[in-house]
Amino acid sequence: MSAKLMNWAGSVTFQAGEVHRPASVGELQDLVARSAKVRALGSAHSFNDIADTPAVLISLAELPSVFEIDSAGRTVRVGASLRYAEVGRRLHEHGFALHNLASLPHISVAGSVATATHGSGDANANLATQVSALEMVTADGDLIELSRERDGETFHGVVVGLGALGIVVTLTLDIVPAFDIEQIVYQGLPFEVLDDHFADISAGAYSMSLFTSWNGPLIDQVWMKRSAGHSGTDDLFGARPADEPLHPVPGVSGETCTEQLGVPGPSYARLPHFRPEFTPSSGVELQTEFFVPRLHGVKALRAVDGIRDRVASVLQISEIRTIAADELWMSTAYGRDSVALHFTWVKDMDAVLPVVALLEEHLSPYDARPHWGKVFTSAPDDLRARYPRLADFYKLVRDHDPGGKFTNDFLARHLFG
Repeated sequence: MSAKLMNWAGSVTFQAGEVHRPASVGELQDLVARSAKVRALGSAHSFNDIADTPAVLISLAELPSVFEIDSAGRTVRVGASLRYAEVGRRLHEHGFALHNLASLPHISVAGSVATATHGSGDANANLATQVSALEMVTADGDLIELSRERDGETFHGVVVGLGALGIVVTLTLDIVPAFDIEQIVYQGLPFEVLDDHFADISAGAYSMSLFTSWNGPLIDQVWMKRSAGHSGTDDLFGARPADEPLHPVPGVSGETCTEQLGVPGPSYARLPHFRPEFTPSSGVELQTEFFVPRLHGVKALRAVDGIRDRVASVLQISEIRTIAADELWMSTAYGRDSVALHFTWVKDMDAVLPVVALLEEHLSPYDARPHWGKVFTSAPDDLRARYPRLADFYKLVRDHDPGGKFTNDFLARHLFG
């Protein structure tokens, strides 16, 4: 009998033959070993069929909440199902932090890492780069450990694994001493400023996010997250600091967002945009995101501006961020400093898909890579051509899962076809 689970926004259904929630690693190993087809589900934040399976879908939510700090080695070992909100809070209690966080603290560590989910900042690489080791259940039910130090290049292929190599049960993350951030939101940045000053703006703080509705020649909001005690000027090319807390989506209360107005606080409570106790973002939505090389960032933005009316017609808000390059084979920022163009759409797939296809057409000259867990329509051949280490990833998958137990229609359609 088939089973269905909804994503957190209620906009996508995950299809499965049956759903299991193992309470131990041993139970998970037995389940994987005896199943013909398996996929794992984290915090259900995806907006496509990456988690679908005709057989067994395994929720990681009931696995043990491992949390072990190695203060001397500056690492923390966490259970795959833990969410960044809890990891950040508990690290802070011990005087540590992660170097960066995504805009939503609600998402699970394993799911975020597997899809190369990221935060923002010219010098900040995606969350998967924090992983120094992981434990994974393979197709035959064995539990194996891989590490950056021991496995080198192979590890670079495993970390952003898209669920194709096995089911990750713990991850060891690099940590840094706790630090404070203050968040200031600016309004009304002229879009034309980006032509000459995009690099200046993106480099202007620890983390920067630009939000626009694409309704006119303005960046509606700029979210600046900078080191606490910053002594520089508050001038931002004519944009003005907000005098009340704001939400990126017009008409939504700023109460659900992390504290603004320059009030300093621990990084885990400022780097995300949203508070973990509230529904993230608008809560009723679809999402798309494309990554282009940073050197093409302004041209890509101008390309979107050229179709702004079509984009705005189905859009709630769009976010522009920068991410540092990494060495992880299937990462959207592999080998290149990147600009991410994120789109939070209305909850209407039929209306959104044609606009996504139009965006892809206009961003194609800039070698745009779509986020693995969001809505995209890229032709498989085009998508495969954008990952130079794809052949090496194929080999890893064959070595770890020769029977294709973890491969589903999503992976077959986009990568393995």
